[in-house]
Amino acid sequence: MSKLTLSVEESVVERAKRFAERRGTSVSALVERYLAELTRARPRKDSELASAPITARLSGLLRGRKVDKRDYRRHLEEKFR
Repeated sequence: MSKLTLSVEESVVERAKRFAERRGTSVSALVERYLAELTRARPRKDSELASAPITARLSGLLRGRKVDKRDYRRHLEEKFR
């Protein structure tokens, strides 16, 4: 296992710690999982960066459905309190 030093805004670190704690994991495990998934993803076009796999899986999921952005924003605010 290698160590990696990152510079991250303090407020982001605090939110990440709360997020990880609610899920019974560590920030290190979250970052490791995210980087593993990100580096497995393939760009769709040469000019695009690889999307996070979850984004790629959800892309187009709601196509053709009317989505109220305010409802989605409320959902995210409640989910990440």
